[in-house]
Amino acid sequence: MSSIEQGPGAAAPANELVLGLEDKPRPLIGMLAALQHLLAIIVPIVTPGLLICQALGVSARDTNLIVSMSLVISGIATFVQCRRFGPFGAGLLIVQGTSFNFVGPLIAGGALMVKQGTPVEGVMAAIFGVVIAGSFVEMGVSRILPFIKRLISPLVTGIVVLMIGLTLIKVGLISMGGGFTAMGNGTFANGENLLLSGVVLAIIVLLNRIPVVWMRSCAIVIALAVGYALAGYMGRLDFTGMHEAALFQVPMPLHFGLSFSWALFIPMLVIYLVTSLEAIGDVTATSKVSREPVEGPVWMQRIKGGVLVNGANSLLAGVFNTFPSSIFAQNNGVIQLTGIASRHIGIWIAAMLVLLGLLPSVAGVIQAVPEPVLGGAAMVMFGAVAASGINILASTRLDRRALLIIAVSLALGLGVAQVPEFLAHMPSALRNVLESGVATGGICALVLNWFLPESKEQH
Repeated sequence: MSSIEQGPGAAAPANELVLGLEDKPRPLIGMLAALQHLLAIIVPIVTPGLLICQALGVSARDTNLIVSMSLVISGIATFVQCRRFGPFGAGLLIVQGTSFNFVGPLIAGGALMVKQGTPVEGVMAAIFGVVIAGSFVEMGVSRILPFIKRLISPLVTGIVVLMIGLTLIKVGLISMGGGFTAMGNGTFANGENLLLSGVVLAIIVLLNRIPVVWMRSCAIVIALAVGYALAGYMGRLDFTGMHEAALFQVPMPLHFGLSFSWALFIPMLVIYLVTSLEAIGDVTATSKVSREPVEGPVWMQRIKGGVLVNGANSLLAGVFNTFPSSIFAQNNGVIQLTGIASRHIGIWIAAMLVLLGLLPSVAGVIQAVPEPVLGGAAMVMFGAVAASGINILASTRLDRRALLIIAVSLALGLGVAQVPEFLAHMPSALRNVLESGVATGGICALVLNWFLPESKEQH
C-alpha cells in the first residue's frame, strides 16, 4: 500500500488504494476526503425535499425543518452504514441520503390530495405515515433478498428506474420554468427563469467535459454556486426561511402528526422494492472499488446490512419529518478519485451532515435558491436516473420476451401518467394507485415478468 501522504484531490493508481477499508486516516486527510464526499452529495440530499415542499406549498418554516432533517438523517444513516452495528450497516465507506426515486409519486399524490381540499399539514402527515409504513417493507426485504432477487429481475428494476427518471423529467422541467408558483402568477418560463436554469444546465454540461476529475465530481455544486450568485445579482434570492429559522434546530418527531393514504402507499411500495435492489448494486460497486469481496458470505452480509439500514433509516426519516433515503452511488467515484476507501471517513462525513442539519441557517441559505436554479441542476440529475435505468436494461438479454415487457410496461406507465383521464371510470381506490406512472409501469413489469415464460431460444 502506498503512503498516505498523497492528498485526497489526486487520483490514485487504478489497482491500489491509498487507504484501505480498515485504515485510519490522519485528521487532516480524513477531513479533506470527507469534504469531497460532502460536495458530491449535499445537493442530491437537499434537492428532493426542496422540490416536494415547493410543489405542495409547504411553508418556509416547515420547509427549513424538512431540509435540515434531511441532512441530519442522512448523517445518521451514513454513520451506521460505515460503522456497522450488529446486522445494521454494510461496513463500507457508504454515503446514504434522501432518494430521488420517491419524488415523482409523492408530488403527484400529494398534489392530488391538496387539490381535493386536504390541508398541506394533513398531506405531509399522510406522506410521513406512508414513509414509515414502507420502511418496514424494505427492512423485511433485507431478510429475504435471494427470493426478492428472483421475483424482481434486472429487467423489472431497469424498467422501474427508467420510469422514475422519465416521470421526474416533467418535475425538472416545471422547476426550470419557475415551478408551480410561477405557473400561478404568470411568470412561468419567462426570460429570467430560463436564463437562470439554462446557465446552471450549461455549466454542468461544460464542466463534465473538462478533463479535471475533481471539477467533474463537483460540477453540480459549482454550477449551483454560479446560479446562486446570478440570482443574487438579479434580486431573486429569498431568505425568508433563514430569517424565520431558530439558531439551533431541535429535532421534532412527528411535527405534522401522522396519517396514512393507500393511494400514496402502493406506488411507494413498488419503489421501496426497487430501491432495495438498487442498494444491492451500490453496495457491490463500493465493495469492488474498496477491493472487498463481491460474492460469497461476506458480500451477502454486507448487502443485507446495507438494505436493512436503507429501511431503518427511512423509518427514522418518517418519524423526524423528512423523506425516504437510499445508498448513494456518487461516493464510489470519489473513492476511485482519491484512492481512499477507509470506512472511518464515513464518521467525518456523518458529523458534517449532522452539524449542517442542526444549524437551520444552513438550510435557510439553501432554501433561498430560486427554483429555476435548482431546476437546471435537477434536470441533469433526473436525466441521470433515466440513463441509469437504460444502463440496467442494457445489461440484460433483450430477447423478444424482454422487449415485449419493456414495450407494454413503458406504454401503460407513461400513458396513464400523461392521460390520467383514461382511468376516470375505474374505482377510486384503483384509480388513485394507477395514476402513478411508476406504479402502473412497475406493476405491469412485475406481473409480465412473473407470468410470461422465459424463452429458450437465444436469438
